[in-house]
Amino acid sequence: MRAPVNVTIWDGPAAAAPAILIHGTLNWAASAFERQRPLARHRRVLLPDRRGYGDSPDLDDNQVTSDYAVDAQDVVALMNGGVDLVGHSYGGTVAMIAAAARPDLVRSLTLIEPCAHRIASEDPSVAAVVQDAREFMADARRRSARRYLDLVYPAGQPRPEPADWLERAARTALNERPCWLADLATQSLADAGFAKLVIVGDWGTVSGGYRPGMAQVMEKVAATVADRIGARLVRVCGAAHEPHREQPDAVNKVLEQLWSTG
Repeated sequence: MRAPVNVTIWDGPAAAAPAILIHGTLNWAASAFERQRPLARHRRVLLPDRRGYGDSPDLDDNQVTSDYAVDAQDVVALMNGGVDLVGHSYGGTVAMIAAAARPDLVRSLTLIEPCAHRIASEDPSVAAVVQDAREFMADARRRSARRYLDLVYPAGQPRPEPADWLERAARTALNERPCWLADLATQSLADAGFAKLVIVGDWGTVSGGYRPGMAQVMEKVAATVADRIGARLVRVCGAAHEPHREQPDAVNKVLEQLWSTG
C-alpha cells in the first residue's frame, strides 16, 4: 500500500460539509491556497499535498514523479459523505477524475483554470500550445530543477518558500504525467447531479513565466470544459492563471456562494 499523503486541515464548523482543495504544479497545498484561509470560517477545509510536493511522499514509480490518476485515488480516500471539491490547474484534472469516480460523495466541483487541454484539442490554437508544451518540457527535462525555476520565475518575480520545497516541486513537475494530455470522462461529470463551476482569469495583466498563447488557450479550455460538463463559467477580472491568489476575495465569495447552495 502507498503511504498516505500529507493533509493540512483548517478546522471549521463540524456540521458543514468539508471542502477539499487540490493544488496545481510547482507548489504545495497550504501555500497555493493560503489566501483561502477565510473559507474555514464556515467549514472544515482539507488541503492535501499531491505526491512529490510539500510534506507528501514521492510517488513509488520509476518513470514519473507525480500522476493525476494516483492523486485522484488519494483524494477519493479523503472524501467522506458529501464534499466540495476544488482543483486548480493540474489539481483540476485530479478533481475531475475523483468526482467522476465517486459522484455520490460530491456536493460540488469547482475547477480553477483547469489544464484539461485534451478536451479542447480540436481547436488549432489549443493543439499548437500542446505541441509547444511538449517541446518546452522535453527541453526543460534536459536541464536542472534550478534552471527550470529560472524559466518559470524570471528575475524579480517572487517564489514560494521554503526554497528546498520549491526545488523539490520543480523536480516533480519536470517528470510528472502531463495533465494536459489526460483523457477525462466529461460525460460522466455532465450526468452527475452536483453543482459545477469553472473559474478562469481574464488575463488582463500577465506576469512572466507563462508560455506564448496561454491566455487565449486557457479561455478556450475553460469554456469548453464548462460546456462539456454543464458547469457555470465565471471570469475573474485582474487575474491570470491563479485567480484564487491574485483575486482571493472574488474567488472566495464565489466559492462560498456555491457551497451555500450546492
